[in-house]
Amino acid sequence: MTDQNRDTTAQQWDTTVDFLVVGSGGGGMSAGATAAELGLDTLIIEKGKKFGGSTAISGGGIWIPNAPTLTRKGVVDDPAAIRRYLKTLTAGTVSDARIDAYIDAGPKLMQLLDRNKNMKLYWVKGYSDYHPEEDGGSALGRTIECLPFDTRKLKEDEQFQRPNSMKGPLGLWVTSKDYHDLAMVKRTWAGRRASMVAAWRVASNMVRRRHMATGGRALAARLRMVLKDAGVPLWLRTSMTELVTDERGTVIGVVAEREGTTVRIRARRGVLLATGGFDHNQQMRDRYLPEHGRVDISAGARELKGDGIRVGQELGAALDLMDDAWWMPSVLHPMGAVIPLVSERCIPPSVIVNAQGERFTNESSPYVNFVHDQLEGGHVPAWFVMDTKAKNRYPFAQVLPNMPFPQGFYDSGVIHKADTLRELAEKIGVPADKLTATIERFNGFARSGKDEDFGRGDSAYDRYYGDPTMKNPNLDEIVKGPFYAIRCEAGDLGTKGGLVTDEDARVLREDGSAIAGLYATGNTTASVMGNEYAGAGATIGPSMVFGYLAAQHAAANTLPLSESTESAPA
Repeated sequence: MTDQNRDTTAQQWDTTVDFLVVGSGGGGMSAGATAAELGLDTLIIEKGKKFGGSTAISGGGIWIPNAPTLTRKGVVDDPAAIRRYLKTLTAGTVSDARIDAYIDAGPKLMQLLDRNKNMKLYWVKGYSDYHPEEDGGSALGRTIECLPFDTRKLKEDEQFQRPNSMKGPLGLWVTSKDYHDLAMVKRTWAGRRASMVAAWRVASNMVRRRHMATGGRALAARLRMVLKDAGVPLWLRTSMTELVTDERGTVIGVVAEREGTTVRIRARRGVLLATGGFDHNQQMRDRYLPEHGRVDISAGARELKGDGIRVGQELGAALDLMDDAWWMPSVLHPMGAVIPLVSERCIPPSVIVNAQGERFTNESSPYVNFVHDQLEGGHVPAWFVMDTKAKNRYPFAQVLPNMPFPQGFYDSGVIHKADTLRELAEKIGVPADKLTATIERFNGFARSGKDEDFGRGDSAYDRYYGDPTMKNPNLDEIVKGPFYAIRCEAGDLGTKGGLVTDEDARVLREDGSAIAGLYATGNTTASVMGNEYAGAGATIGPSMVFGYLAAQHAAANTLPLSESTESAPA
């Protein structure tokens, strides 16, 4: 913020609203829906030319215990158990007040959204919390997800929806449950049944010409429908450049660039920053992230450059968790796309090794924990090693079983193939004796069904994407050549550090005082999950909940505005 944008005299505003939301991801749209429900004149502005942010390109899971979708299925949790679970995971890095606010407000937000006919969700039963063995964790899971949505219902807004990575060919649509079952298409009846359903969907859509969206794209579309019903406008191609304050330091609006024109937007009740993290800001990555996590291998929306964090800093906001991210082991497609490795790391006849040819962690562990271990040990890149049996049984990096990897993967050095493990070791530059010894030891664990080194397969989370036909769903012998090695990078789904906020989503200064009129949620903030990850949807869930809390606080409180601000013309 520059001096010229401190409101010391009455000034002209191009637009005036009660509540301004910057960013159109899950948190921003949930806040907009809440504010409208509470009677606030609300506007959402979005930097990109498509709406939905990283939410739209995500899996779309929402981790909110005791949401109506869960309680209707009898999944009712004692809030005290959830509190114990989150306090264990966050290990004192997050205030009790924020954790309690999240637990208490989450069901209320979902009740609000549940009243809209467009908001239809289901429980992803069996998708375990990421640490189900901890006190309060759940092996059955608490993740909910939107039902598939025909985006033709968006009408003129359909063209402005951001696509996601779950979109299939020929109109095929796949939910998280489908993805889980299809991974076992060569192994189980559930997998074969899922493949028949997929084939029916392709044929059906060719006749019905539906535009079905799932996952994050379905969530973004359904939230957009909620906003349309509430009459909340969403401006695309509108990039916030600065916050405007009065002489008391109260945030009263923003300066933005809208399709080449500067606009000043007055916000009578406050501004919510829901602009995401600094995923693609190389300067910030170099400054804050650990050495081996600085290369931009992020699956976050390309527009995410840390804008909200920057403008908050300019007003003296405190920062936290800036050295962390929602890490995701990833493969780089030869054309530049980031391919997350989720189910792949549970393939039984496979290991991931470092430059010494040795395993360094439980390959099937939650992705944030896997990359934490990868970064702390400097195991970047790592190598995913599997045999032909694995290649023929399970999908990998969007390549179906029995199908060859595209030649571009080999040409770029992402994938190597060899008839023997020793030859493979030579190709990837690791000691052959070490790699063969690692595989021999792992094969012994596969025969016994117990990983004595890292406990792979002990957790319900590990087993979710494993092969249920095996003694241990995550262990099988690596014996059949040719063998494959795939380069495994330390990627991310977005950064998780940012502005420090309180239980009402108010942005705080270093001394703990709140910046009046300024709220933040999602990856613009230091996560309520601390350095951990409670379960699938523990990014989107908190973003939505703290967006809700920001709107609640803005509606219930009048800002301490100066006389000059109050008299400023609209």
